[in-house]
Amino acid sequence: MDLGVAGKVAIITGGSDGIGRAAAERLSAEGALVAVVSRTQSDLDTAAAEISASTGNEVVGIAADVKDESAVEAMVKSVVERWGRLDILVNNAGTSSASRFEDMTNEQVEEDFTLKVMGAIYCTRHALPHLKATQGVICNTTTPGGKAPGPGSQPTALSRASGISLTKTWSKEFAADGVRVNTVCVGLLKSRQHRLRWEKAKEKNPDLTLEDMYERMGQTVPMLRVGEASEAGDVIAFMCSAGASYVTGSAINVDGGVAPVV
Repeated sequence: MDLGVAGKVAIITGGSDGIGRAAAERLSAEGALVAVVSRTQSDLDTAAAEISASTGNEVVGIAADVKDESAVEAMVKSVVERWGRLDILVNNAGTSSASRFEDMTNEQVEEDFTLKVMGAIYCTRHALPHLKATQGVICNTTTPGGKAPGPGSQPTALSRASGISLTKTWSKEFAADGVRVNTVCVGLLKSRQHRLRWEKAKEKNPDLTLEDMYERMGQTVPMLRVGEASEAGDVIAFMCSAGASYVTGSAINVDGGVAPVV
């Protein structure tokens, strides 16, 4: 399927690994010019070079901490100066942070909210004038827990609920300017975080393989497996494409059926 994004310019935060990288790979393969953003330039350089070598299209890595608005402003300016436009913003920066209320600290809440919510606000604030000029699209990465949180799921569920709320609000505010806004709510996917968990578990159980761990984790999913990052990346790319031209204000679950809500 031709997504119709050839020549479009995309910024993807949290783009050096996992879901962000998967979205970057798909959009680049479809002909988009992609800027991947995270905090570590060496990781970005590797990701950009590998994606570009695979797709044959230009990919750049720009180090920026989305918690720092001045860094975000400079990052967006750099992308627009390089390619002359901006069509797609994927607000994907974030990590999982889960705690029961009585164990949760103020610092944990502030860190999570600043990264996931304020980071998305900063990126959108500085990208929006350019997106209005191209009638572009914003896709926020959130989780089904932002719709139906379980015990011990804060502060991530709190931040993701805020992201879903922002998605709906922005979709109504920006629609008259031709800017669409959606969110992809991702569930249990293979990731660097899980690889790190496996490495720590392997210290106690040397026979534990990563495949074994994922198989056990997958038993909690109705589809009986852990998802691939590409399965979320492909949906994000579609939501940013002409194929979803009449879709805005939607929250799409990509979770193997785990969420108790639609």
